[in-house]
Amino acid sequence: MKKYLVEFIGTFFLVFTVGSCVISPGAGSLAPLAIGASLMVMVYAGGHVSGGHYNPAVTLAVWLRGRFEARDLLPYWFAQIAAAAVAAWAVHFFKLPGAVGELPIGVKAALLAEFLFTFALAWVVLNSATAKGTSGNSFYGLAIGMTVMTGAFAVGPVSGGAFNPAVATGITLMGLAAWNHYWVYLVGDLAGAAAAAVAYRLVNGND
Repeated sequence: MKKYLVEFIGTFFLVFTVGSCVISPGAGSLAPLAIGASLMVMVYAGGHVSGGHYNPAVTLAVWLRGRFEARDLLPYWFAQIAAAAVAAWAVHFFKLPGAVGELPIGVKAALLAEFLFTFALAWVVLNSATAKGTSGNSFYGLAIGMTVMTGAFAVGPVSGGAFNPAVATGITLMGLAAWNHYWVYLVGDLAGAAAAAVAYRLVNGND
């Protein structure tokens, strides 16, 4: 139960930061920095208890990599999505409803953007937080947070920069993304995470 609570808390603050920074008046061009920092500190805070996933796609990747119990998969997903919904509700106490963001280059570009940077995120998580070669390091939280920051700067304007089905749930509930684009995040993010797990096992074997 402790690890589910930690996943809820970490995901809540990540999604709450996204809404608070993106909905006007927000952090403007510095929003990706704040979002990446939020993820970083939450990973450091809860990583020793739950692994600090805060993302259903990361949970999928860690499970496929073989470092996660199948029985915890659905409870983690439930805690993460529930936290995103509560965070979206909490943001409305501080912000007016967000303006629905368009996909300026289209669905294909958004799908590719979500796939690529979710792959990058899961790849960094697996290599910095689960690999024997980096076991016991103190940089994993920074690496993970910086990956999300980088992706948000690089392709945020293309897809919204979720890289996380929980974040996608939150921004959709906040009115920052359209429900008819929700599948883009689910497919792109879960596929990117699965591809990262396959790539990790090709490079590292069973580790």
